[in-house]
Amino acid sequence: MGNSSSRGRSKPRQGQQTTMKWSVDGFSLLLDKGEGWTCSRVFEIMGHNWYLKLNPRDKKSGDDKEYASLMLQLASSSVKPDTVVEASFKLLIYDQSYGKHREYQVRHSFQTASTSSGASCMISLEKLKERPSKFIVNSSCTFGVEFIKVTTSKVSTTSETLFVQKPSIFNEAKTYTWGIEDFFALKNSGYSPESIGICKSCDGNHLTLSLRMKKTNDLPNDSANLVELSLSIKHQEGDNHRKGTARSQFTNKASCWVWKKFISLEDFKDSSNGYLVKNKCCIEAEVAIVGSSKME
Repeated sequence: MGNSSSRGRSKPRQGQQTTMKWSVDGFSLLLDKGEGWTCSRVFEIMGHNWYLKLNPRDKKSGDDKEYASLMLQLASSSVKPDTVVEASFKLLIYDQSYGKHREYQVRHSFQTASTSSGASCMISLEKLKERPSKFIVNSSCTFGVEFIKVTTSKVSTTSETLFVQKPSIFNEAKTYTWGIEDFFALKNSGYSPESIGICKSCDGNHLTLSLRMKKTNDLPNDSANLVELSLSIKHQEGDNHRKGTARSQFTNKASCWVWKKFISLEDFKDSSNGYLVKNKCCIEAEVAIVGSSKME
């Protein structure tokens, strides 16, 4: 996501509507319907369309109690792919006699991928019904939202399209083998002519393997190759090879794939495992370009 530029009013003007109250008459009948979300009608406040959602029998994870939950939803008519609506507000359950309202302050960024503030378990059903509080009066319960601040911003986005290719003779996997005659002669690290790399990991207890794309200049800055690859340390006396596979995009700025802890040095050096025998080892890379991508 790129930079955003703020626009729209933040704090409400004097006299501007900031609060919506939602009274549910017959609340006990709604309780009888069990768990589930009930929506208010859509209302407009501070230039956007919203609605409240109520679940009178919500539950928290690991808790058997039931709760009255509220959430605020940005209506689809106000959702735009290039806009973020940043809102601070209070969700309320009104005490209709003593003014000791239950409130929950929320700040949320409403956008295409997140149009709901998320459920807020406001109060347990037991406390909602408890006396002498007056949350429920004559089977009526009042909920609401009070807006504190709302801002909108335009957001510049970057998009990528990935094209996955069908298998063909033009993108068949190629295999590269690197036979190392004396592993200990490499000292700290080494590279094969095919840009297979081997070195000790940062903790000094593992081997790190890598594969680097050699011709990065062939790719435009906005393009990448989707590469299916595997790196193996060959078992020299059987088929029990140590193998890692991946599917990653290579660009002229990210031209290397690294397995930081491919195998522990202890397992690698143990000759009974068959990877390092008389100081010799063999590393194999299998590479296939299976797609491409373009950034816009």
